[in-house]
Amino acid sequence: MIEVTAPVWLWNPGKGSWHFLTIPPEQAIEIRLESIGHRGGFGSVRVACAIGPVRWQTSVFPERKTGGYILPLKADVRRRADIAAGDEVTVVIDLI
Repeated sequence: MIEVTAPVWLWNPGKGSWHFLTIPPEQAIEIRLESIGHRGGFGSVRVACAIGPVRWQTSVFPERKTGGYILPLKADVRRRADIAAGDEVTVVIDLI
């Protein structure tokens, strides 16, 4: 289990923007080690996530510049968790 507190940020701001949260390199070490042999396309790793009572499954993707991972936050998750770009949130992440 990894707990990350970070701001929600936008990629491609404007219409059709994607929302993400960055998992820092220090916390990404566990993901890299535990996912050896279980990675998908683009180095993705399947995870189960929770922001408070909001739970969902998705994948995290390696962020090559920093050595961390990025966690996409779909509109449904943002709506249910009542979060938006710029909000600092805490997410609990488990590899599945």
